[in-house]
Amino acid sequence: MSLLLSDTLVVCDMDNTLLTAKEGLPACNRTVIQLFTEMGGLFTVATGRPPESIRAALPGITLSSPAISCNGALLYDFSNNTVLQRSTLNREQATTAILDVREHFPRMGVEVMAGDGEMYVVRANETTHAHQVDEQLGSIACPLENVPDGWVKVVFAADPESIRKLSQYTKNRYYGGENYFSHTNSIYLEIMPGGVSKASGLQNLCTLLGKNIKKTIVIGDYYNDLELMHAGGYAVAVANAPAEVKAAADFVTTCTCSEGAVGEFLYDLMEKANCI
Repeated sequence: MSLLLSDTLVVCDMDNTLLTAKEGLPACNRTVIQLFTEMGGLFTVATGRPPESIRAALPGITLSSPAISCNGALLYDFSNNTVLQRSTLNREQATTAILDVREHFPRMGVEVMAGDGEMYVVRANETTHAHQVDEQLGSIACPLENVPDGWVKVVFAADPESIRKLSQYTKNRYYGGENYFSHTNSIYLEIMPGGVSKASGLQNLCTLLGKNIKKTIVIGDYYNDLELMHAGGYAVAVANAPAEVKAAADFVTTCTCSEGAVGEFLYDLMEKANCI
C-alpha cells in the first residue's frame, strides 16, 4: 500500500461505513476527511445513493474525485455537477420483472432511478417513504409507463423477510440476460445493468483519472462491497461488518461506523505518511 497520500485514492462506501443510520456523518469522520484532503489525500465515495442524496449527506465535504453513484451506474463529478458516465438498464426486461414482482408481491415498494438518479416511485410503501426521508431524496410518484427513459436501476423495498422471499423468488425467474438482481441491503433488492457494479465503477473511474487501480484503498461494510474490495488495491472493513466481509479485508478497523471507523483509518494513514 502506497503511503504517498496524493498518489492513493481512497474510495469509501457510505451507509453503515461512512454514515450512521440515525446520525449521518460522525463529527470525527468529517474532521479527519477535511484534514486528509487538505494534506493532499484523494477521497471519494462508492454508493447506491444517487448524486442528490450524496450531496445532502455530505454537506461541507469536498470530494477529491468523481463519485461512484447508483452502485456504479453513474460517475458523477460534483465539482461541475456533471454525469461523466452513465450505464442504463434494458427497460423492457426491467419492466417485465417489475410487473411480475408486483403481481406476486403486491405490497412490495418499487422505485426507478433514471437520468441523473432522479427517483420515480412506482409503488409506495413504508420502506420507500423511509428511503426518501433517510436519504433526503426528492421523488416523483407516477405510473410505470410514465417513467422517463434512461433507467439506471430499480429498487424493490420492503421489510427484511419480504426482501428475502423476493430474492429467493427472482433466483428462479428469467426476465432476459441484460440486467441482474443485486441484494444491496436487508430491505432492498435492486435491478442493475449487466456488468455494472461498484467494482466496475471503480475500474471506470481509475481509467478516467489515469489512476492505477492497485493504488486505491476501498473501505466497506457489507456483502455488496466485496467485489469492490477485491477490485481495489487494499481493502478495509469497518468493525461492524459481517465476518465474511472482514475476512476479505486486508485491514479491519477497531472502531465501528458510529464510532468513526473511517476517520480512524484515515488518521492512521496520515500518520504512516508522516503528514501528522
